[in-house]
Amino acid sequence: MVSGQSCFPPYAMDAPVLTRGFFALLILAIQLPPESTASSLNCHKTCVCASNIVSCSRMNLTSVPLALPRYAAVLDLSFNNISHLRAEWTPIRLSRLHSLLLSHNRLIFLSSEAFHHVTKLRHLDLSSNGLRILEEFIFEPLERLEVLLLYNNHISQIDRSAFVGLMSLQKLYLSRNQIQRFPLELVKEKSRLEALTLLDVSSNKIKVLSIQELQVLPAWIKNSLYFHNNSLPCSCEMYTMVALWNLREFSSVVDYRDEHICLLPGKEKSAILDLNKQHLNCSAVKIMDQITYLEQYVVLDCDTKQKDMQKSWDLPKNAEVSFENQSAVLLPDGNLRIGPIQVMDSGVYTCYAEGDSQNETLYVTVMVHNYTMIPGLEGMKTAYTTLAGCLASIVMVFIYLYLTPCNCVCCPGQGLSKSAPGDSHSSTVSVTPTNQEAGLDGDEGGAKVPFNRHMAFLDPKHLLEQNGRLNPIGEEEDEWHEDRREGERRRSEAESISSVCSDTPMVV
Repeated sequence: MVSGQSCFPPYAMDAPVLTRGFFALLILAIQLPPESTASSLNCHKTCVCASNIVSCSRMNLTSVPLALPRYAAVLDLSFNNISHLRAEWTPIRLSRLHSLLLSHNRLIFLSSEAFHHVTKLRHLDLSSNGLRILEEFIFEPLERLEVLLLYNNHISQIDRSAFVGLMSLQKLYLSRNQIQRFPLELVKEKSRLEALTLLDVSSNKIKVLSIQELQVLPAWIKNSLYFHNNSLPCSCEMYTMVALWNLREFSSVVDYRDEHICLLPGKEKSAILDLNKQHLNCSAVKIMDQITYLEQYVVLDCDTKQKDMQKSWDLPKNAEVSFENQSAVLLPDGNLRIGPIQVMDSGVYTCYAEGDSQNETLYVTVMVHNYTMIPGLEGMKTAYTTLAGCLASIVMVFIYLYLTPCNCVCCPGQGLSKSAPGDSHSSTVSVTPTNQEAGLDGDEGGAKVPFNRHMAFLDPKHLLEQNGRLNPIGEEEDEWHEDRREGERRRSEAESISSVCSDTPMVV
């Protein structure tokens, strides 16, 4: 052996250096993001390709495979370990892709440009992941999206503009998250998604519902508006709404009747809303009839549980809506307008609705009150009528007392003639003259005694005399037959008759 030469191969001395380099490369590969280690699509090992369907489910993938075919219509990446969906997950535009399945992964991040190359999607499944936030305009490119599944995540924050642009969205699943605010803007008039027919926000942490806003929604939205199993407080208002939806047999209540719970006041315990009887001493709930009044116009709503159904109506007594019947007109939206209302318009109106999947029949009972007053104004109108009657009565009394013309022959200046003695009893009221001196012959020597008050005496003919004594034969008292008083008696009778026509009030 030559001294100075080693028995080992020349590369043996560099083994420690090579070992350290290998481990360094391995650690670097582990630290790189998943996209940097993404592999190309292999339809024989990592995925299954069947025509335009690419299925890479359950392959322990940490990123989306590269070089996806342009003709792919369905891409299934469910049950993998993908955590990020970045903008470059597909560098090419997949113009035919309509279904993207990413459920049961570890997604915690969605890029704001993640869907710019797949704008033709109609079905997107992001359920059962770790998403926490939905940022603004994140789904805006997906104008044709119809179904979006986001259930079973950890979503607690949803930007109000997150779903802007989803003009074709029909079904949105948000159940089993950490949502605390009900997304009313998705279903409210003038801000809702026009095509949306199903919204599921069940099993979240929602504590407040805008019950009045929900009550005015059309039936086809309420039928598929799921909000059961939330942290809602118990109240008669909420019970009334849920009970009404139960009477209408909406699927959102009927299918989950035992899961509509609420928190009892002052307690942290939850209670199931018992829809079969009164709850928390709330009033019984029933579907009210349509109450109308004469001469009104009323629109009967055929509020069906499905959208865009073909509707027709039958009038009471099985009469049909026709052009000859001008009192009942079918509106373009399928509702029925009747009016001006008459009593004969009372009865049951039937709406027949036909849809693609099922038919529905609704009954509306119309009750017509036999008057034209608006409810609540009847008492006010009666009060005005009574007041007007009182004023008219007062005016008539003043007219009678002060403005009645005197047409009798006994009035002053009308040529009063002497009447027969027996005619003095023809007047039913005899009034003594006012402020007139009466000359009485007697012990006082004809002194004049003034009268300062008016007195009226009832003098029925042939019945009563003074002090209530009967005088059937018309005989007078002895003192009235004395010669010295005969002239005074006739004078008094004439003045009594003339006083009836005067405007001086009488005191009885």
